[in-house]
Amino acid sequence: MAVPNNILIIINTGSERPYNHYAAYTFAWMARKFYNIKKVTVMYGTYGIRMTEKGTLAGFPILPETKQVIASEFERTVLKAEKMPDNLEQLARFERDKMDISIVSLGTFHVLEGFAEEIRDTSNIEDFIDPITLYEACKLMLEADQILYF
Repeated sequence: MAVPNNILIIINTGSERPYNHYAAYTFAWMARKFYNIKKVTVMYGTYGIRMTEKGTLAGFPILPETKQVIASEFERTVLKAEKMPDNLEQLARFERDKMDISIVSLGTFHVLEGFAEEIRDTSNIEDFIDPITLYEACKLMLEADQILYF
């Protein structure tokens, strides 16, 4: 199996499908940690953009039992449940800051949904998420070696 150099993980669901968000960030972590994929990007799609609003991801806890189940899939030297973050915001920040995983969102739809004045407006979204244009999103999709969709 050829390992891609560039993967794009699209989250196109909202709060009604929290497992999609947990899985997307877990897959991003695994892609970088185990496969050394050079470019990993998590992109919030048209139906996922509400998740980018300030405080929303923090409202999705990673419960102790969830941590135990996920950590049990790995050797203890790789992942310890007690070292895992407590919510999705902490996980996303860790992946961006420590693993160089990009997190973007379709800024056009921030405007259309009414929580941004312009595409690059970051006043109402998490500071670790970059709003992008449709052109930039299209480029990400066309340049990705593989796209995972949640």
